[in-house]
This record gives sequence, structure tokens and C-alpha cells, in this order.
Amino acid sequence: MDVSERPDSPAVRDVLWRFAPMIYGPTVLFALGEGAVIPLIPVIAAQLGADVATAALVASALVVGQLCGNIPAGWAVARIGERLTMAVAGLLSLGGAIALAVAPSLGVFAASVFLIGFCAAAFGLARHSFMTTRVPLAFRARALSLLGGTFRLGMFIGPFVAAGLLAVFGDEHAAIWFFAACLVATILLVLLGPDPDSAIAATTAAAHASPPRPAAPDFAEDTGETITASLRVAPGVDGRRAGVFRTMWHFRRVLSRLGLAAASLAAVRSARQVVLPLWGVSIGLDAQTIALVVGISGAIDFALFYASGQVMDRFGRLWAALPAMLLMGAGFIALAFTHDSAQNAMWFAMFAAVLGVGNGLSSGILLTLGADVAPKADPAPFLGSWRTLTDAGGAVSPLLVSGIAAVSTLSVATGAVGVIGLLGAVAFVRWVPRFIPRARS
Repeated sequence: MDVSERPDSPAVRDVLWRFAPMIYGPTVLFALGEGAVIPLIPVIAAQLGADVATAALVASALVVGQLCGNIPAGWAVARIGERLTMAVAGLLSLGGAIALAVAPSLGVFAASVFLIGFCAAAFGLARHSFMTTRVPLAFRARALSLLGGTFRLGMFIGPFVAAGLLAVFGDEHAAIWFFAACLVATILLVLLGPDPDSAIAATTAAAHASPPRPAAPDFAEDTGETITASLRVAPGVDGRRAGVFRTMWHFRRVLSRLGLAAASLAAVRSARQVVLPLWGVSIGLDAQTIALVVGISGAIDFALFYASGQVMDRFGRLWAALPAMLLMGAGFIALAFTHDSAQNAMWFAMFAAVLGVGNGLSSGILLTLGADVAPKADPAPFLGSWRTLTDAGGAVSPLLVSGIAAVSTLSVATGAVGVIGLLGAVAFVRWVPRFIPRARS
């Protein structure tokens, strides 16, 4: 076994550590600031005159901005490169954060939330593209699972930071200024941090010394070889510059099959964040108990993020995707039958933990699958389409839960999410071996 393929080899640790200043550090900072602000968006919107429905609409502008930002971000990365795209996204986010803090009206506040979501999509896609073109295939999943884990860490800690700032300053705007400070540090790290390409170059020979792998299918054009040069303008799928919509059409088969399977995973993940608090309220638990159960589920989820990458690198992508979807799908379906049980609180806690395990096992899988099937030379336009699909799945899921619960019951809505999870598992079984080379699937 090659040194770069051993899970804890010094080569792997060294390369991942070299990504910290440019990728992992900025990711934690951006997510930390964003996580501090997100819970307060409806509160500040209400202070500016929004009713409950309008405040929810303002909060949803963040997700809408992310959906709208992915495809333009793919265009930007293909033309100006990953580092500059991250820096520009950070600067625009900084402008959006300042506008949030001083917004004189609800309209300005909502537009600022949309801008931050738009820039978050650009920042995330640039990171994804950067890692796709530079991480050796032998530990790609570990690197991307770590990327997902650093984002989750920031989003997990952010609300606690906001609570502390509220206790000290008594003003919700303190969290916004904290976000702005995080963005300044993010921009400085992106622009001034050492380029990890030199570290990747040092391990390229080791990564290539492993046994030959099957070549990727024609649509993927990805042999798993490392690109160590800093990409600025890359050729398209047929030798010309790849346009975003041309790329979408060229990769329509993988996007409409494996991409939809990935969207189902994103939908189930997103539904978990909505269903668990609603379920706790529905069965009569107090806010403290609900927060404790959801927090434990989130802690289990976070604890497993690197294990997911280990599984994908050592055994294949399907070994992480399939158990995750089966656990979450079955967990939601089983939870749906416990609402009127005498031990419904116990079942709630148990299945929340099951969903946390399933979500943790899927950490980094969407990033990894996107990197696996993206064109090697110019991944950004494809990744823009890929991330738009997965973000759409995550955005539609809460609306689906709300709609089904409105016309039926929360139990039926929960069961429907479980069915989506099981269908997604079938889709992964069908399409991962079809589109991912056997050595990786």
C-alpha cells in the first residue's frame, strides 16, 4: 500500500495541514461568523418591522442567494481562479455584513442577507474547485470530509458565540460585527496564506506510485491525477473555454442521475434540521429538552465527519453514501410511527441519534462525488451545476415538510422524508457504480 493511501500516514497529514491557512482556516472563520448571524436574522428583521411570515421570508433569502450564486460562481472561478474568487466573495460578504449592521430598512436588510448567501455559494464553490484540482485521489475523500467538518464546526459553535455576545453587549448587532471581523481574517488568510501547491507537488510522486486505477468514463475525464499548477483559464470539455450552460448540457447524464441522487441526500439532511425541532414541539417537550436532543444529534454528526472520509477512501464512495441514506431513511420512517407512543420522548431521542449517525457518515460525500465526476481540467462550471442541484434539494425539503404537514400530519411528512431517503439509497446503488470508476465506488 502506498504511503499516501494509509489513513494516518505523515504524507496525508502533512498535505492536509498545508491546506489549513488557505482552505480550512477560512472555512471555519466564514462558517463561525455566518453561524453566529443566522439565528438572529429573523429577530433583527422583526425589529425592522417584519411580521413572522416576512421574517421567515427574509431568513430564506440566504438560501435563495446560495441557489442563485452557484452558477455565476462557476463562471467566475473558471476565469479568475479560485483564490481571487474567494477573496472577492469575502470582500462582498464583508460589504453585506456591514450593510446588515447599519440597514435602515427591511428591504436593505433582506438584500444584504441575499448578498451574503450569494457570496457564500461563490466562496464554497471556489474551495471545492481548489481541492478538486489539487488533492491526490488517494485521500480526496478525507480532505473533502475534513472540509465539510470544518464548516460544520463553525456552524455548530457560531450560535454559542452569538449567545455569549448577546449576554455581554445586549445587542444583536454585536454578532454581525463579529461576522465582519471573521470575514476580515478570512480575506487576509486567503490572500496572504501560503499556497499549498508546493505541498501537493511533494506528494504527487507518492500518489502516482499506487497501482493503476481504471480510467474515468469519458464524461468525467478524471484519471485522479493531481494538478499542481494554479489554474486560471482552463480548457473546456472539447478544448475550448467551458461555458456554464454548455457544461451543464455536456454533463446532463450525470447531473440528471447521480446529481439527483445527491440532491435527495441534501434533501434528507435539510429535513432533519426542520423535523427534529418540530417533532419535539409536537410531542410536548420543552425547549431545553429539544435543544439538548438536537445538540446531541449534532455532536454525533460532527464526531463522525473524518470517519466518513476514511471509509470513502479505503472502501469506496458507496460504503458511506448507502449506509447514511439507509439509516436516515429508515430512521425517519420509524420515527413517524412513534408520535402517539407512551414513550415518544425516548423514541425521539433515540432516532435523533440515529439520524445524527447517518448524517455524520455522509459528511463530505456530496463534495467528493462532485469532485470525482467533474472534468479534471476545468471543474468549476460543472461544480456550479452540481452544487445548484444539491442546494436545491436542501432548499425544497423544508417546504415539502411544511406542505405535507399542513394538509396531513407531521408524521406523514416525516415518513415522506424517509421514503425520499430510501429512494435516494436505491439511486446511489444504481448510479455510483455507473458513473464512478470501480476503484472509487
